[in-house]
Amino acid sequence: MKRLNFTLDDQTVSMLESLSESYFEGNKSQTVRVALESLKSHIGNTGWVISGYTPLRLNKEMTCHSCGETAKLGDVLYRPVFERGTNVNALKELPSENWVECSECIESR
Repeated sequence: MKRLNFTLDDQTVSMLESLSESYFEGNKSQTVRVALESLKSHIGNTGWVISGYTPLRLNKEMTCHSCGETAKLGDVLYRPVFERGTNVNALKELPSENWVECSECIESR
């Protein structure tokens, strides 16, 4: 263990105390550690990117998000799996619409 000396403004001290009491039984060291781990996991991530796809057998007619082709009941389309990442096409928020892709569009990516 190593002791570090640094100065925090009053608002930061108040926030640290509140978070540590609410979540970590007053343990400020653990509170700072969790905050830094969270920051580290998000640095360099510009948004949400597609990391893969899962198959989906349709129970109603749907259209491919990319090409707009309509698929029928019983056809298989693919639902994207999103994760945090960096990409020029990264989305700032997870999509709220029901997003599916056809196999041709997936292969062309």
